[in-house]
Amino acid sequence: MKPAEFRAELNKIMPGYKWTVKAKGSSETFLEAEGIQTSGFNRLSTLRVTWRCINGRETYEAKSAGYGTRSPWKHETKERTLAKALRSLQEHYKRMADDYRSLESALQTGRASHAEGGKV
Repeated sequence: MKPAEFRAELNKIMPGYKWTVKAKGSSETFLEAEGIQTSGFNRLSTLRVTWRCINGRETYEAKSAGYGTRSPWKHETKERTLAKALRSLQEHYKRMADDYRSLESALQTGRASHAEGGKV
């Protein structure tokens, strides 16, 4: 794959990111892209996508980080297509958000029950 093709694929699926594509070694077997979302001078999100083709088999790795340039990578996925890799990453964050929402709700319910008993 050529870097321009990779960039076009990324822009088609994730147009909300500004993409930089790097070819390390042979672009026939390895490409890496970093996409960022910003608001003013603040980096809101970083997404790194790596494409590899080994023995004719393509794989995409996607990982993302949150606010700031030094934010650690939060999660990584590997799939056969770019769309599946990004969807898998998004679904992971959705599951985590649901888990945290459930835990927060349980704590809130526990506080309300405690307050009803006359103690704060």
